[in-house]
Amino acid sequence: MRDILRITIGLTISCLIAALIMGSVFTVTDKAKKHNEHMDIQNTMLGLLGYSKTHPAPAELSLHPVYRYIIDDKGTKFLGYMVPAKKAGKEMYELLLLDLAGTLKQTYDLQITPDTAVEITERETAIRQVIKPPTVFTYADSFIVAMLGKKRLAYLIPGEFPGFKTFVRVMLALDPSFTVKGLDILEQEEDPGLGGEIVRDYFKNQFIGKTYDKLKSLKVVKKPLPEEYRQYLEREKQKKGMFTEEQLENIRKKYRDSDIYALTGATISSQSVTTGIKTMVKKFAYRTRRLDQVIAQQHIPVSF
Repeated sequence: MRDILRITIGLTISCLIAALIMGSVFTVTDKAKKHNEHMDIQNTMLGLLGYSKTHPAPAELSLHPVYRYIIDDKGTKFLGYMVPAKKAGKEMYELLLLDLAGTLKQTYDLQITPDTAVEITERETAIRQVIKPPTVFTYADSFIVAMLGKKRLAYLIPGEFPGFKTFVRVMLALDPSFTVKGLDILEQEEDPGLGGEIVRDYFKNQFIGKTYDKLKSLKVVKKPLPEEYRQYLEREKQKKGMFTEEQLENIRKKYRDSDIYALTGATISSQSVTTGIKTMVKKFAYRTRRLDQVIAQQHIPVSF
């Protein structure tokens, strides 16, 4: 009996120690994983803005996240925008409550800083202090306003849409007039060698320079990609000096208003990305224009 008791106690202690070690390892590795994911996204955003290790971002560049929520007040829906605002020399967040027509209904000061706002649990805690039950809220999406000093440089928009097989997750960069500055495919499960080619520069860079008006009528064409255009789209070849500045400008003008050349054998994947980008830009432009109108009318001291 004593032996059984001793073995039982020993096994219990061993299990507790093992659980403690595993929990500690998970905590450390989870933090490291989140940090690495954050850095990957940060580098992606800087790359879309044209910055790299050899061309680092200037000190006056700043990134300001905006978070959008759906607010449901007993069946009446509102849009809730968490916007960074400067008050008393500090950057905090305000929650702007807009009805579906884009009219401001209420503003709330949130007790949360930009550093802590990156965590969804922290944002929810701050919102719960001003949005009381039975009103409920649900996270919708976010975007980032890139500022160069006091000038609005670009919008960085994460998005997800259906591909041929599953979902395609992207990061899109738009200039202040909603012209595409850059596109990166963050995650996809299209067929290798076919739809999987959406990650290649010669496909995704076709969207760069497309204006808001062009995007509205943008189509996918089943034509061979011209060789000069393909080489232009593959930016590494530009860096190697294969083109003069005059040649680059001529190619840029020639294909600026062209439609998207479909990937060989992957028209559906090509169409999925094109439709996804068009939808993202159309919805974002509409919402952002409404939000900017409210900010201007109410003189809200936003950081962007």
